[in-house]
Amino acid sequence: MSGPLSGLRVIELAGLAPGPFGCMVLADMGAEVIRIDRPGAPPTMPNDPLTRGRRSVSLDLKKPAAIDVVLRLVERSDVLVEGFRPGVTERLGIGPAECQARNPRLVYARMTGWGQHGPLAEAAGHDIDYIALAGALEPIGQQGGRPVPPLNLVGDFAGGGLLMATGILAALYERERSGLGQVIDAAMVDGAALVSTFLYGLKAAGALSAPRGGNLLDGGAPYYDTYVTADDKFVAVGALEEKFYAELVVLLELDPAQLPANRHDPAHWPALREQIAAAVRRRTRDEWAALAIGSDACLAPVLAPDEAAHHPHNKARENFVELAGVVQPAPAPRFDRTPSDVPGPPAFSGEHTAEVLAELGLTAVEIKELG
Repeated sequence: MSGPLSGLRVIELAGLAPGPFGCMVLADMGAEVIRIDRPGAPPTMPNDPLTRGRRSVSLDLKKPAAIDVVLRLVERSDVLVEGFRPGVTERLGIGPAECQARNPRLVYARMTGWGQHGPLAEAAGHDIDYIALAGALEPIGQQGGRPVPPLNLVGDFAGGGLLMATGILAALYERERSGLGQVIDAAMVDGAALVSTFLYGLKAAGALSAPRGGNLLDGGAPYYDTYVTADDKFVAVGALEEKFYAELVVLLELDPAQLPANRHDPAHWPALREQIAAAVRRRTRDEWAALAIGSDACLAPVLAPDEAAHHPHNKARENFVELAGVVQPAPAPRFDRTPSDVPGPPAFSGEHTAEVLAELGLTAVEIKELG
């Protein structure tokens, strides 16, 4: 493996969405990630991109011998990631106390929705619930409509897996001074609140005072919204600053004399929106995209996921790769001295069991007994 985390070993107790994403980020950067799957566990989806770039070991964690294997892996690892409800790994015998007794330098990352304590710690939930409680969901949606979930990007991935990976890297940096690992309580409700910090600043400044869909960045302002093109596709407009707005006016061939003198006054937004919408309707999405090249009008085509990989800018930067027949985002960010490799394809559950356990010194008979 190459990348800035080459030499780092991570043990991942298989879970869903945020944990695998955080481990994917670490693996993309060069960490060796060994994923512990349940025997016979079906894949969440064929060739799941979130499981790329690591080896898979199949272990029944209800067996004492399997728990011993995990602890032996812990002895030679830097990080363990688990995404069970609070208390589960303790009951299995691989909680923080047991693991750090074997390896005091271990960083033990716990990924949950509600966190390790609090009234909801034991409750079930999903991304939509966590971002609802964090105050991140209520402002998203059209004016007069219901809150609209932004897929599961805010809670599971941004507030969950990505912040967990950030916490792991911070703990590893601190370990260089103390020589000790620590336990990370990564909760999606915490992370969803954190990634909404700017929203809370806008609220305090009075810039998020209207109902959802009526503010500057939520589609309320006509110069920060999406518009239908002649072919019933969409372009995104983000001309917030005056110089960018001036270029948008030129690009759309709008008559400045017919535009509101104060575009920031919400009373003028309906009329301005009508003018922008009518102008955008005159050309197709791709025609607008071509016209916007070299301009600072902040107009971009709204691409579907299966279109994004073919855009010239994404192709030039090699922002997408194909693994096991699945087109998916490439590792990011980029490093000039220690670039990340193209990730390896996802492994099927237990594909590397014999290989990894043999590295631990288990005999063929012992490996067979664990199956």
